[in-house]
Amino acid sequence: MSLPTLRQLQYLVAVVELRHFGQAAERCFVTQSTLSAGIQDLEALLGTPLLERTKRTVLPSVLGEEVAEQAREILTLSGDLVERVQAESAPYGGTVRLGLIPTIAPFLLPTVLPTLRAALPEADFLLQEGQSAELVRQVAVGELDIAILAFPYDVGSLAHSVAGEEAFLAVLPVGHSLAAQATLTPSQLPVADLLLLAEGHCLRDHALAACQLTRKANRASFQGTSLTTLIEMVASGAGLTLVPAMACNSALLKRDDICLRPLAQKGRAIPSRGIGLVWRQSYQRQALLTEISRVFTKELDRQADAC
Repeated sequence: MSLPTLRQLQYLVAVVELRHFGQAAERCFVTQSTLSAGIQDLEALLGTPLLERTKRTVLPSVLGEEVAEQAREILTLSGDLVERVQAESAPYGGTVRLGLIPTIAPFLLPTVLPTLRAALPEADFLLQEGQSAELVRQVAVGELDIAILAFPYDVGSLAHSVAGEEAFLAVLPVGHSLAAQATLTPSQLPVADLLLLAEGHCLRDHALAACQLTRKANRASFQGTSLTTLIEMVASGAGLTLVPAMACNSALLKRDDICLRPLAQKGRAIPSRGIGLVWRQSYQRQALLTEISRVFTKELDRQADAC
């Protein structure tokens, strides 16, 4: 009896999750015709349709959802098999697919990547940037090995460890009434002028939680999609924002029309977020994982001292 191929199962999972042939093909790095033909071959092999197709939409049948769920498990197990062999033959080598969120990648990678490559010369790091929810999904289904996220964050059944804590900084326009103070407390922040990232960005939630502000505290009329946009708005005098401390020495904040102020709370912890690693419970390459965690912890400590 013929069995489905891993590629066919990968195509099905992508379509079921994205509900779109074009986007699924992009995820799988194939043409749409190749993906469509692969799924048709899978349906022919199983003797039943798995998807409901119209000119504008594609929906999985009930059976299609069930097959896709089992396919995810098969794909994850196949990835674990490869990882186990690599862990035995080359514990510190092989390909490492590493995902990072946009509020970490541009600030941490330039300094931590050379250290990672020096510490693990046999490893080949493939890097990907994405939002937390998507990175967690990719780790869970085996598309990524490890993700670097900000915490707290719900990673479901995945394993995780926090490598370090990172403080928040207030960014003010030069000439702001609070700029004369060396440090600020969250209660001093004029919440009506607070500019934050849009809903769905974990930095927004972490900043609000760390400063004990309500979700409605920031200005509802503007929600940025990147830290670059927020900084430009602050520089124009439109308000103030909060940024992670790892950004303090980046070109993003090296300008004369803004100023940075650390946050402090008497008798309480400094407003901060955690930075940590996420991986599957079944991930076999524990020696490699331990070394990557060590490098990230060391770099976070170094950056904390530098700021």
